[in-house]
Amino acid sequence: MAEDTNIVLANDGKVLGKTEVNPDVLEVIAGIAANEVDGVYRMRGSLGSQVSELFGHKAHGKGVKLTVTDDALTFDVYVFLEYGVSVPKVALKLQEHVKSQISSMTELAVAEINVHVEGVVPEKVTNKLDPNNLFADDQEEVGEA
Repeated sequence: MAEDTNIVLANDGKVLGKTEVNPDVLEVIAGIAANEVDGVYRMRGSLGSQVSELFGHKAHGKGVKLTVTDDALTFDVYVFLEYGVSVPKVALKLQEHVKSQISSMTELAVAEINVHVEGVVPEKVTNKLDPNNLFADDQEEVGEA
C-alpha cells in the first residue's frame, strides 16, 4: 500500500527497475532549498516539529506542503522573512530555487510553488540597559566625579 503514495521517477529504459520517491523527501528538498534563499528567516513549523527540535532533531521539511495531482507537483511554502527585504523579490527567488532543486535532483516537473509569508521578523536590537542601574538616564549626572 505504501507504494501507491510514492512518486515514480521517469527512466530512459536502460535501468533494471523503477525508482520511487516518497513525497516527504520532496518536502525536505523544498524546505532545505527555501532556507538557502537570502531573506528567509525561518520556515513555519508545527508544535511537533518545535518539540522535536528541542531534542536536537532538525525538521527540514517543516513549512512545506506538497500536493500531487495527475503527475503535477504543487508546493505550498510557509515562511517568515527578515525585516527590510523585498517580499516579491524574495518570493520569486524562493520559487526559482525550489523549482531548480526539485528539477535537478528528481527530474520531476513542478506545476506551482505558492509562497505564503507568515510574518516578518525584525532585527534583534541589542539592549544597552545596565542591569545594575535600571533607571539610569542616557546622560551622566552633572556634578558627579
